[in-house]
Amino acid sequence: MSKRADIPESKVIPFSAPSLGEDEVRAVAEALRSGAVGGDGPLGKALALRMGERFGIRHVLLTPSATHALELALQVADIGPDDEVVLPSFTFVSVANAVLRRGARPVFAEISDATLDLDPDRLEEVVTPRTRAVIPAHYGGVGAPMERYQEIAGRQGIRVIEDAAQGLGARRGGRWLGGFGDMAGFSFHETKNLTCGEGGAFLTQRDDLFKRAEVIYEKGTNRSQFFRGEVDKYTWIGPGGSYVLSDILAALLGVQLDRMEALHAARRRVFERYQAGLSDLAREGKLQLPVIPDVCEPNWHVFYVRLPSGEERDRVLAEMRRRGIMCTFHFVPLHSSPFGSAQLGYREGDLPVTEAVSRTLLRLPLHAGLTDEDVSRVIEAMGEVVRGR
Repeated sequence: MSKRADIPESKVIPFSAPSLGEDEVRAVAEALRSGAVGGDGPLGKALALRMGERFGIRHVLLTPSATHALELALQVADIGPDDEVVLPSFTFVSVANAVLRRGARPVFAEISDATLDLDPDRLEEVVTPRTRAVIPAHYGGVGAPMERYQEIAGRQGIRVIEDAAQGLGARRGGRWLGGFGDMAGFSFHETKNLTCGEGGAFLTQRDDLFKRAEVIYEKGTNRSQFFRGEVDKYTWIGPGGSYVLSDILAALLGVQLDRMEALHAARRRVFERYQAGLSDLAREGKLQLPVIPDVCEPNWHVFYVRLPSGEERDRVLAEMRRRGIMCTFHFVPLHSSPFGSAQLGYREGDLPVTEAVSRTLLRLPLHAGLTDEDVSRVIEAMGEVVRGR
């Protein structure tokens, strides 16, 4: 990769940066002063209720990460050895790891060339009698065709666990992402639109699944029922783990939720300026821009372009970074990874759309802290680099 030009650190445009201010600092300080530092405390409980009301989701449990949320969902679904779980190969490794932790087998399915989410027309090709669940993702905060997945899953009798790690605050057909599947998970990692550094949420609309989830969530005990006055003492009643989020992080996240509309508006301005500023390159056939279906209201989480070849993507990536603009690639397909090949038997060429997308996709800087000057600089540099100037 080309060495970065001699650019002052203050002039480097970071790929991602959390938007944190004095309100977040005050909220954390108040939590510390109040002694609210434990997991699943009053601040976390109140935030979970508020989040559920905000996004029309009946039950919310705050977790240390989206990984924990998916692990919890798979336990609730009673996924185990000899079971198969379908997911896109073009996703983060935590999804596959959550499946492996249950002793089950991740089965990779092809993605759509247009929107980069799980291709519903290819889904049934990989469903077998052992398939117990499917985990579709909302790539870049654009709603995937959940209605299609649910229709297929319903015919096959399998669970839909919605990977909404990138989907907080986005909608499809007027419905909030995270509320479609049997269960779902949000992420509040430092790279996400709303963040508390590390954090997530388990979501479900179903009372029966929530009843199982809260036992697992509280280390296999009926502690939640005890605090609601439903039992006179709490005890161990089944398998579980520690999936609770500290109230310190919940305090920070609560402020971020208050700021969601403003943060998303800032991201949208950047996204739309990229879309307009790079449209000439797209018309010239030098790159492809993101596709957003009319039915979707995204949260502007990712802005990406696709270059004509892997070699061209790598050249553009290196030159943009040399100019101090921290672009990056995205997922390396899980099926073609060393583990996917050696342990799961996949080979290069098994999922050609996924492989082509991974080779050619380039993400541009996108966060609420980008200035108009930053965005103009990115657009100008992309024009020069792509045209070879």
